Amino acid sequence: MPSKTVMTRDMAPPSRPVRAPAQQSPPKRDPIPALQSQPLSTQQFLPPPSRNRSKTLESKNSDKGDFSTSVSPEPKGPAEESALPDIACINRKAPYLKESCISIEAGYEPKLFDVCGDVVCATGSFTRGWNTFDGGKLFSLIHKEGVKATAIIFKPNLDPDAEDDQIWIGMNSGDMMEVDVATGRILCTKPGAHGRCEIKKAYRYRNQIWTLDESGCLHIWGPDVDGTPNLNKNPAHTHRIPTGHTCSLVADGQLWHVAGKAIRVFDPWSAAFQVLVKPLVTEGTADITAGTTMDAHPRKVFFGHVDGKVSIYCTRDYTCQKVIHVSQCSINTLAAVSADLWVGYSTGVVSIYDTKKSPWVTKKEWQAHNNGIHQLKADAAAPYRIERAQVVSVGNDGMVKLWDGFLQEDKLEASLESNQTKFCQFDELSLMVMTWNAGASTPHSLRYSNGDSSFFQEFVQTSGSPDILVFGFQELVDLEDKTATAKRFLKSKKTDTDNMGHHYRDWQEFLRKTLDDYAPEKPLYQELSTECLVGLFTCIFVKSSLLGRIKMADLQSAMVKRGMGGLHGNKGAIAVRFHIDDSSLCFVNCHLAAGQTATKSRHEDITHILKAELFRKQLDESKRQNYYRGGGDGDLIVDHEICVINGDLNYRIDTMSHETVVRAVKQNKLSRLLDRDQLLVARRRTPAFQLRAFEELPLTFAPTYKYDVGTDRYDTSEKRRSPAWCDRLLYRGNGKIEQLDYGRHEVKVSDHRPVSGNFRLHVKKVDGGKREQVKMEAHKTLEAMRQNYLDEAK
Repeated sequence: MPSKTVMTRDMAPPSRPVRAPAQQSPPKRDPIPALQSQPLSTQQFLPPPSRNRSKTLESKNSDKGDFSTSVSPEPKGPAEESALPDIACINRKAPYLKESCISIEAGYEPKLFDVCGDVVCATGSFTRGWNTFDGGKLFSLIHKEGVKATAIIFKPNLDPDAEDDQIWIGMNSGDMMEVDVATGRILCTKPGAHGRCEIKKAYRYRNQIWTLDESGCLHIWGPDVDGTPNLNKNPAHTHRIPTGHTCSLVADGQLWHVAGKAIRVFDPWSAAFQVLVKPLVTEGTADITAGTTMDAHPRKVFFGHVDGKVSIYCTRDYTCQKVIHVSQCSINTLAAVSADLWVGYSTGVVSIYDTKKSPWVTKKEWQAHNNGIHQLKADAAAPYRIERAQVVSVGNDGMVKLWDGFLQEDKLEASLESNQTKFCQFDELSLMVMTWNAGASTPHSLRYSNGDSSFFQEFVQTSGSPDILVFGFQELVDLEDKTATAKRFLKSKKTDTDNMGHHYRDWQEFLRKTLDDYAPEKPLYQELSTECLVGLFTCIFVKSSLLGRIKMADLQSAMVKRGMGGLHGNKGAIAVRFHIDDSSLCFVNCHLAAGQTATKSRHEDITHILKAELFRKQLDESKRQNYYRGGGDGDLIVDHEICVINGDLNYRIDTMSHETVVRAVKQNKLSRLLDRDQLLVARRRTPAFQLRAFEELPLTFAPTYKYDVGTDRYDTSEKRRSPAWCDRLLYRGNGKIEQLDYGRHEVKVSDHRPVSGNFRLHVKKVDGGKREQVKMEAHKTLEAMRQNYLDEAK
């Protein structure tokens, strides 16, 4: 299949000239100092493998020995389990490069590649090279039937301008070849360089190339008299290491070799070739799949694990210093740009973590490939060859993709947000949100309930007359009535709406009349949005004086069904979004999966709700940047500047009996219960938990569920459900929203107690002219930062 460019971008660069690859003349650079080959002391090697194979250079150069006699420091100290990364400010926009091809269709599924400036070469059944600026194919090699390339690396050169001239390719047959990139011509071959053993990895260390095969044979090639490796000659040194390779890398001149969980370190320049007596194994982690080093963290090695953890080792004392749980997906590959750790997952997602912050900050996350990612690599040659930072990825979708390692667009967005006071006028608004699982209560039943009849009247009178009032109800219909629920599910949408409408109309009229009669200030409130979904009901009121500042064209609502596998709305969410001036707001009313042991289902519900594309996308780039955050276009809930989630989230208290919980509540020992609150536990321990991006004020009130209806007693029925904080308010807004209070109300007609909170909002109005001035200044500052980064990287 012919190779072709899938997509390119044509965007103006930030005040620097366009560089056409064909005409470019990369800046000259001082020659790289050659690493001189020197004889090694007697080594300690593993016995040769038991399989029969022809006598090779490896057997001629290796000394036999037992690794158990190696002398080394013992690893010491347990790894520190660090806090989960902060996900509050994730940017989800893909970091495409400007003036560049951004995606290349390989025509097959390459699993390995190497990149050097304006050339990327991928290998597998074929070996092909492309230009990274326009995606044009440079060459294509077809390997023999049954033979495939399993390692690839650009050959070092003392002349930086010639770094991309040749590549070395290692085969599953043990052969090696050197290929001219410009012509695709094979310059030389070395049959049986590793006998008949598959070559697993090729590394560059200064001006050497190291190659490792499946039998544990490590060859070190070069430097030759011209200061570069020479495939026509034998390797300068050969060593033997254990078999079972799953991951390896070179750090500070030592080979860190991983088989499963076991890490071994080898030093080719030391008499004790095996540095450690025993392999390193980090407790509480799964197999290692990837590794990298970071310029921002010298003397450190970072490993990625199948269970989504990253472990960090010191190259001086070989201790594991930290283990950070970054995801619940398997890590396939790691790369590093300065202090940014790029992580490629089995799902095709790439996440970028700022490792200088504590805890780490998840800066970016996007779907880079349709399926898993085979390899990520930060191009060390790009800063001095083509004056940019680029990261390349290869996925099992057969695509080679190029990304901006400097994250210029993200930095620009962050700069504009931090300087909003220079081009925005801010206005302070008040908001009150109430959430209540009404247990099929009606205004009529409330009116004739002793002690409850005046609740809404008093609630409105003491509300302080907020600018925005949001009421979120759950179970306005009886979801416990299985027969009625089944009938509603089987009815058509129109019939269902007609027959159930009176439940919502009654509450709508009741709330409207209560506000008209008892609101402490005039002008009167206007109803902005009323939405329902089976038992869910959202009603939003705003002051009349605010109505003219709301862009009605952007007022939208959406429903997410989560009951019966997403077919029924007995569980799910209603989301309503609108804009005030140039600020976007989104309110979400949820009812998640019920049951003490359904924590995973609740996690899945909230993930589906927050990741569903619910609203119209904003196509105008300027409006996108004004209204939304995190690189979003407005179709997701989390794209909005201000977001509040309310509802019966149904999270319970774990591993405590009903009697123990009730006793703790009576003794006001809430901290003991909060330690086992499923929502709070997930925030601490579960990286993928989407509500970690939201904030919640401390819970200082008693659990709001489950009561005997009409009483102050927690459940005394046969089921004796344990009390829990099912009813919650959470919010996010990056400083644009502040919660002032958080409390419950004593209404006894339901088995839940209502919860409410007052908020202070800051909405903005953008001055377009001033914004463009600030943006131009930001471009200049970022260009200076980019140039400084390139100078340091050269």
